[in-house]
Amino acid sequence: MSKEGHVRRIRELLERAVAEKASDMHIVVGLPPQLRIHTVLAAIEGEAPITREEVEGFLRELLEEAEYKRFQECRDVDFSTFLKTGGRFRVNAHFQRSTPAMAFRAIPAAPPPLATLNLPEVVTDFANLPQGLVLVTGETGSGKSTTLASMIDLMNHTFRYHVITLEDPIEYYLESDLSVIEQREVGRDVPDFASGLRHVLRQDPDVILIGEMRDLETISTALTAAETGHLVLSTLHTNDAASTVERIIDIFPPGQQSQVRSMLANTLRGVICQRLFPRVDQAGMIPATEVLVSTPAVRNCIRESRVFEIPNIIETNRAIGMSLFDESLKRLYFGGTISRDDAMTNARASEQMRRALSA
Repeated sequence: MSKEGHVRRIRELLERAVAEKASDMHIVVGLPPQLRIHTVLAAIEGEAPITREEVEGFLRELLEEAEYKRFQECRDVDFSTFLKTGGRFRVNAHFQRSTPAMAFRAIPAAPPPLATLNLPEVVTDFANLPQGLVLVTGETGSGKSTTLASMIDLMNHTFRYHVITLEDPIEYYLESDLSVIEQREVGRDVPDFASGLRHVLRQDPDVILIGEMRDLETISTALTAAETGHLVLSTLHTNDAASTVERIIDIFPPGQQSQVRSMLANTLRGVICQRLFPRVDQAGMIPATEVLVSTPAVRNCIRESRVFEIPNIIETNRAIGMSLFDESLKRLYFGGTISRDDAMTNARASEQMRRALSA
């Protein structure tokens, strides 16, 4: 196939993904292109299996020469691409069974308004904070990036801030309104998260968004930034508030953990743990959430290494916006938006959930 043929073919596939409202598209040698629509993955009807030549042609078209060389060396690369007709994609290219493969994640042109994401109202309060650390956590594909982008978008239309984001890659392109927004992409604008963070405090930010806190240096610098009067937003791959706090503390050597507990207690303002479920009342997805709001009791638990008490604090502070994941599942089920199977299968306390749903 010619270069023009590869260009036309990948664009047609991406346009099909947009038309079908797919969240993801997978390109694997030997299989037809696959679309994920409302969590269900299926081959595109009528499409032939993808060949290695086609995947390599797609990569040559989508990657710059330096990126292609890095892909050949590292066997993995993240980047983004877009269609002239509309539609953006976050892309991971990788190898499997010694052949190249690609995973595309569809990204809307602009982040949705925060109020439309079906998140607890307290999340808006987090977006209005002047400083501190706010974490959005969950598994891959749980909507963390969308939540953060929508929070930044709300700030952008409300405050005169200087916002700097560090992303791998940039997902939503945010246009400055009242705020000045700079978006720095790992691999293009900055070597890595840690390097970008080392210099960001010299760039006069009010708000810093870190795409993911992956290592000790990044987490340490994020805590320092939050401690010195900045609002820091970031993500972790954790499933509840207590494990989020533990993950941050445990990444440090034992000799530093007492100091880190103190820093985290002083800076943490909130944790939003989320997971998406298919709706049963209409097409689309809806998040179940666990929300932790930093209170004196929460701060004491962190300082005194009593993180195991955090679920009890959440359960007894619903009035200020805290919520356990299982409570969120129950609200969604009784509200008619998720299935009984999803509520039961994903509950942390399955026996209690069974009794609640059977009452």
